[in-house]
Amino acid sequence: MKMDVSRVLIPREKIDEMVERVAGQINDFYGGEKLVVVGILTGAYVFTADLVRKLDMPVIVDFMQVSSYEGTESTGNITIKKDVSLDIKDMNVLIVEDIVDTGRTLKALKEMLLERQPKSLRICTAFDKPSKRVTDLVPDFNGIVVPDEFIVGYGLDYKGLFREFKDVRAVEIKE
Repeated sequence: MKMDVSRVLIPREKIDEMVERVAGQINDFYGGEKLVVVGILTGAYVFTADLVRKLDMPVIVDFMQVSSYEGTESTGNITIKKDVSLDIKDMNVLIVEDIVDTGRTLKALKEMLLERQPKSLRICTAFDKPSKRVTDLVPDFNGIVVPDEFIVGYGLDYKGLFREFKDVRAVEIKE
């Protein structure tokens, strides 16, 4: 089995345009209010960094690492590997994710964080794959809708590899 990651699905220029657009929507929505941005590790670290540099408000950046998979299937039951390091009660919180597909993990994470009584809780994703959605979760700030293909680059990986690509590429398995 050989993997081919040479086909660029989303060039860097389109990603840069998306970050500008999404940051503009977030700036308009929060109107300068302080915001806690919670990037979801590891995939969202690149998008989180690019996004916060475009925000026009006081921003606190924190990260969470969660797992909801058994093998290759998402269970929707999340395990916290790294939690936020501050109390989010009465704060505006924005979860930043790399990609939303089934929505199970984010739905469970959102429910868990809402129990901590933030002032508001919204979700932002760089890439959205609604064709795979099995929940009613809809990101509040949505980057680029992607087709039902496995993608890597711009922080997204395959077994830890390919996060370093500046663009997003489709993974093709060749026998």
